Amino acid sequence: MNTWPVQDAKARFSELLDSCVKEGPQLVTRRGEETAVLVPIAEWRRVVLAARPSLKALLLSDEGRGVLDVLPVRGLAQRRPFQPFQD
Repeated sequence: MNTWPVQDAKARFSELLDSCVKEGPQLVTRRGEETAVLVPIAEWRRVVLAARPSLKALLLSDEGRGVLDVLPVRGLAQRRPFQPFQD
């Protein structure tokens, strides 16, 4: 993984983009501190899909099999008698 200072990344962005596509992720630093990584779109999609489970996987997991909290029954609802609107 190549490291690019932010000034170089801004000045030579098309070169940074080409390096990313050909060589893989590129690290961008600001004031010597690692700040961002530019990754090819195929790798980004793979990471995003791996981080988000499918609905089937979620329902079959322990989180999907949790206890359903239902509000307790309070009893029968009582209706108030109808009172027509008066001026």
